[in-house]
Amino acid sequence: MDWYTLRDHLLDRLSASVAAQPVPTGAWLVTAVAVAAVIVVVPPLWVVLRPLVTVVHELGHAIVGILCGRRFTGFVVSADMSGHTVTSGRPRGIGLVLTTIAGYPMPALVGAGVIATAMSGRGDVVLLVALILLLIALVRSRSIFTVGVLVGLLVGVGVLWWTGDVAWTSTVVAAAGVVLLVGSWRQFAAVLGHGDRSDDPGALARITPVPAAIWSLLMAALIAAPTWWAIRTLVLVVGPALSAILR
Repeated sequence: MDWYTLRDHLLDRLSASVAAQPVPTGAWLVTAVAVAAVIVVVPPLWVVLRPLVTVVHELGHAIVGILCGRRFTGFVVSADMSGHTVTSGRPRGIGLVLTTIAGYPMPALVGAGVIATAMSGRGDVVLLVALILLLIALVRSRSIFTVGVLVGLLVGVGVLWWTGDVAWTSTVVAAAGVVLLVGSWRQFAAVLGHGDRSDDPGALARITPVPAAIWSLLMAALIAAPTWWAIRTLVLVVGPALSAILR
């Protein structure tokens, strides 16, 4: 394949990505959603996919920090899939509070948005946005392991976007949204389970007079809201297909 052929294929793929695509329906969508939910629950499978949730969590801190006027200087994903994002700015105040609270709800919020976008037949748009954000995040990586995780995600997303058939790309993207959504609850439940003061609720308790338990309740509400929205979106599409399968 020469340069001109590659360029033409790239332009065609970009054009197809922004064009209207078929809305995912039927048994394949039901299966993809069910498999995605099960993957998050089964520990060996969760180990493979939880880097996606961790990266979205950390980038949530970064994006909200930037929107609040803070400077995003870098982030790290550790081998145990914990992470750490560094933003610089005032040591206290609403900007730091919003930046800190954004982490755990962000995978649920992004997951719900991804599901809704995929259900409208715009799965390729999600992949393009993901590629851009991952490339930007790669520049801010502060460890070899983090670079490896991001490169792996870039390759996976890039291959799916480049080779994916528009008829099923949105189905795969919707499944990824379910992974983020359910993974957000699993990640947050782990925090509630061990109660580490270094986690986000504890950090918020240190910089405000509000106890960690109240921050945990607020985070749970921020995760629950997009979860409810995503479930409604999925039921509208998956419901008829599931009824047809069960009949």
